[in-house]
Amino acid sequence: MKVDGNIGDVSAAAETAADLESIGFDAATAAEVNQDPFLPLVLAADTTSTIELSTSIAVAFARSPMTLAYTAHDLQRFSGGRFTLGLGAQVKAHIARRFSMPWGRPAPQMREFVLAMRAAWACWSEGAPLDFEGEYYSHTLMTPTFVPNPHSFGAPKLALAGVGTGMTRVAGEVADGFLCHGFTTTKWIRERTIPALAEGRALAGRTLEGFDITAHVFLATGSDEAMAAGLSTIRKQIAFYGSTPAYRPVLDLHGWGDLGVELTALSKQNRWDDMAKLIDDDVVDAFSIVAPASQVPARIAERFEGVATRIGLGAQSGLSRDELAEMVAAVQAIPAGISRTVAGAEGAE
Repeated sequence: MKVDGNIGDVSAAAETAADLESIGFDAATAAEVNQDPFLPLVLAADTTSTIELSTSIAVAFARSPMTLAYTAHDLQRFSGGRFTLGLGAQVKAHIARRFSMPWGRPAPQMREFVLAMRAAWACWSEGAPLDFEGEYYSHTLMTPTFVPNPHSFGAPKLALAGVGTGMTRVAGEVADGFLCHGFTTTKWIRERTIPALAEGRALAGRTLEGFDITAHVFLATGSDEAMAAGLSTIRKQIAFYGSTPAYRPVLDLHGWGDLGVELTALSKQNRWDDMAKLIDDDVVDAFSIVAPASQVPARIAERFEGVATRIGLGAQSGLSRDELAEMVAAVQAIPAGISRTVAGAEGAE
């Protein structure tokens, strides 16, 4: 399996990315939470030479396909072909109220968004006329002045994030990989994600062979004190995501739908600390790994071998550099690929 690490704040991105590369991580990622995800990757590209670079994720619907096509093209060129554009839809409240952008039907809109970007890249690299018209986006003008400088690295890889079946199916059809949300369990990946991805790949006349599936792990490891602090953070993360109605089907699959309803009600009262208290050990165990560093690779293998090709690990400040390098190498030794025995994944390999 490949292992991805997050580079965190833009102020330390260059140093952190170089450190991840020297430790042995396969990719350095930047997330759009409280900062732009692209600026850290520019800095990371300048201080690294081999590690892959990706957004995990950038919010697609906060932008237009054309503006994002330019940004991705430039990062692909500047990084020497190491960039993967990871995109997510976010939820309606954030798109409409935080970004003040239109919200449609997210899965069809994302499909169109990706195809529009691919049309722009084809126009720039192949000289194809820009003639994309859809329900949500229309791009029909590209004069020579606005064609970016060419490069030899090809279009960046593109990965989509999702939870629901519709978005997951779209990812299988039009993307090169899928980013499982952190609020995802192995049961959800096996029973919902992989069958939907296989359906999408079939629509495109393809299988899951060569298709990346990234599982993101809520992880608490290190010393007893570090694990205790990490566990507290994980309970808050699970409570936050569990309060979002769009993610409720994951809880429903485990029989925890009532927990989601209660979390949503408390979130509307801004009772965030009370929400975390509702996340019991069974819920924690389904969504996360809390274990000493020496046990983490085996726990990851137990959960994700046969259902993922790469693992996203958050920053682990509680580990020494040597401990982290040893853990990463052990995870990389886990066989990658999608098992044929996974529900709905016949013909995946």
